[in-house]
Amino acid sequence: MSLRVSNLRLSVSVPEAELPQYLAERLGVPVEALARWRVLKKSLDARSASDLRFVYTTLVDLPDEVLQSPAVQRQLHGDVRHFTPPTFDDRSPGTLPMPERPIVVGSGPAGLLAGYYLAQKGYRPLILERGLAVKERVPAVRDFDRGGAFDRENNYLFGEGGAGCFSDGKLTCRMEGPDVEWVLERFVECGGRASIVYENRPHLGSNKLPMICRNFRRKIEALGGEYRFGCCMEGIDVRDGRVVGLQTSSGYLPTNHVVLGIGHSARDTYQMLFDLGVPLLQKAFQLGLRIEQPQEQINRHKYARPEYLTLLGAADYTLNARGEKDVFTFCMCAGGIIIPSVSEPDMFCSNGMSNSRHDTPFANSGVVVTLETHEFDSPHPLAGMHIQQRYEAEAFRIGRGNYLCPIQSAQDFVKGRAPHPSAKLDCSYERGTIPTALDRVLPPVIASAIRRSLPLMDQKLRGDFLQHAILVGPEMRGSSPIRIDRDLVSRQCPNIAGLYPVGEGAGYAGGIVSAAVDGLRTARAVVGQFAPV
Repeated sequence: MSLRVSNLRLSVSVPEAELPQYLAERLGVPVEALARWRVLKKSLDARSASDLRFVYTTLVDLPDEVLQSPAVQRQLHGDVRHFTPPTFDDRSPGTLPMPERPIVVGSGPAGLLAGYYLAQKGYRPLILERGLAVKERVPAVRDFDRGGAFDRENNYLFGEGGAGCFSDGKLTCRMEGPDVEWVLERFVECGGRASIVYENRPHLGSNKLPMICRNFRRKIEALGGEYRFGCCMEGIDVRDGRVVGLQTSSGYLPTNHVVLGIGHSARDTYQMLFDLGVPLLQKAFQLGLRIEQPQEQINRHKYARPEYLTLLGAADYTLNARGEKDVFTFCMCAGGIIIPSVSEPDMFCSNGMSNSRHDTPFANSGVVVTLETHEFDSPHPLAGMHIQQRYEAEAFRIGRGNYLCPIQSAQDFVKGRAPHPSAKLDCSYERGTIPTALDRVLPPVIASAIRRSLPLMDQKLRGDFLQHAILVGPEMRGSSPIRIDRDLVSRQCPNIAGLYPVGEGAGYAGGIVSAAVDGLRTARAVVGQFAPV
């Protein structure tokens, strides 16, 4: 019989290996009586900088005779309860015929986990990726950072692993349950550390993600799946309301099932879908700037004891300011760097990442606001995308056509002061920066909201947020501005049978894990209805 033991609060200096001893003490049994145990959730309570604690939720199996003992029975209330973990819904193949194997478009988190589940069930999926494999993708990205030419098909956003491959590797997710656990366990199988399954804010690191994506590919290929790199979907062949094939840059491919995991930056694909008549809807999306300050400031604010830095590594933060428009930090990269997030020539957008060691002297985070659909300047389904393009094109012009990053001191931005053209501002962005007034790269309503909110966030960090901080921008890719309509049950487009939009690009996810779960659930729907080829 299993018990769920919640709210077990231990000093961060207590090694996890000693957890059984504290569990046994909490239950009033000898440690030898714990048949099995595992951590369900682990989070950091940082409310007191001088007394940081990990808070554990655990699952403990006890023999029946121990469970029925008076000592344990007395504990059965509040934080100790009987618990039966929900089981993963692993579908058996359906019976409807599938004449051609399914095609997955895009190898980001949604496409990757959809492809993995289909391959595991014997469907031999074909995965199309417009960019290149990580072996060729990593050096191309590094060359661009050092000043090289932009490659529109092989960059930070396109290539094996999609945008997720260089998106810092945060696995934070508001969802929970067996689908989330299944996804996280697959990441562990492919090279992630075991603790990501239960950490409250797990992080893989941008340096680890290429290897993990490659390991996923090897497993999919070993199960009969196939990858085609440098293969861009250029059209969908629809006859009598059903998918019958794809036009690609590598030729025509017959199929009746397309899992569409295009990501939120494939703007040419969005246009193609609109022209085809695929139902697209406007969607509110997040945009703003990225703030960067010395990591030492954040460490000093969060850690009252020097040993905490050794135990926990670079400190992070999560901030918000509520007002006419809510402003919040997003994708905080402790010990990280600022990178370009560019998917089209003559555009510029910023993002952040950090490696698994969090070992740079910089902390950075997005500071974003939600732009609601009623604030778009057009009823066109692609209006949000057009807003992104307008401000990214302006940022590119400011950067002298060389992908320099627009930059301004946080204090100057808050006070509305234009920066001096020759201002020297420290920044981790490798390709180079150019001082400018960042109002130029944001809609006025967004710039105004951020300007009002930054001092409020600074108060929450007692002056350690804006001091020595710089802002760069724009940060336009916080979420997709478009939703591709789909049926809630079949997960297919309502007017195109066999077209399954998934993940962040389809407007149904907001991060690596939620996108991966969305891809998994769609693959499971296909498996439950159709038989393998």
